[in-house]
Amino acid sequence: MFDSILIIDDTDAVREQIEQTLSNVSLFARYHHATDGIEGFKTLLRVPVDLILCDLEMPRMDGFKFLSMLRTRDELRDIPVIMLTGREDRELKIRGLEQGASDYVTKPFDPGELVARVKVQMKIKSLQDELKKSNELLKELSNTDPLTRLYNRRYLMEALEREFQRSSRKQGPLSLVLLDIDHFKKINDTYGHQEGDVVLAAVAEMAQAGLRRYDIAARYGGEEFILLLPETPLQEAIAVADRLRESIQEMEFPPPLENLTVTISLGVSTYPSQRIDCIDSLIRQADEALYRAKQNGRNRMEIMAA
Repeated sequence: MFDSILIIDDTDAVREQIEQTLSNVSLFARYHHATDGIEGFKTLLRVPVDLILCDLEMPRMDGFKFLSMLRTRDELRDIPVIMLTGREDRELKIRGLEQGASDYVTKPFDPGELVARVKVQMKIKSLQDELKKSNELLKELSNTDPLTRLYNRRYLMEALEREFQRSSRKQGPLSLVLLDIDHFKKINDTYGHQEGDVVLAAVAEMAQAGLRRYDIAARYGGEEFILLLPETPLQEAIAVADRLRESIQEMEFPPPLENLTVTISLGVSTYPSQRIDCIDSLIRQADEALYRAKQNGRNRMEIMAA
């Protein structure tokens, strides 16, 4: 059984007949009604719908105008629409199909034909929904580091390109934080790579937790991570980096890591700057700052050279 259907027709008897016909075969759990395209469109903005049955000729807004309204909303475009018409007009049907209708049913309709056509459209929609989910999963997998669930380096570089161009156009600040887990090789050597992966995942989770919706956390490679902070000046990026450093130092782990204290070193760079003219120099400035943080004792943050 599917969740819901929207029946749009200006005749009460037709709407009731359609609902009764489909209820007899238990196709939908919920039935929504509208008397014209305007009321139907408002309903769609309020409740999710799996299928629409829409009369072609209605007051205020006819079926053609209703189809054009659906195309203005991305979330509504994929809902199948079966048009209802009392006219056997080939050109009319072709026009409706060209404007986005999935099928036609002629009134007065045969109950068996209506049920069959609805089942066909719902089967197609189910297949499309499964394909969409699979494509979304594939996209997520292609953009995500499998261990940490952060974005991977490939996605990071694409995002960096977009954000750097946007920052250049608007002359707004773009900050980058490069961080590295201190003495990570020693953690692997002492506890094993499996426990090392636990530490990596925990640091990644902490890095992601403190970010805004439009910030990006990515695994840059090995035990290195990058935080990309759009519209963030240097002082704000410093505050983000230092909060993260303190949070990670306070993390607790289950056995056999219960006595482990993890620290990180960080380098921060911000565009625009006289030293930065491209993505590579933005990363390089953060990398040089990270190197100084390690040289100066680790578990600290340094900023790019003035």
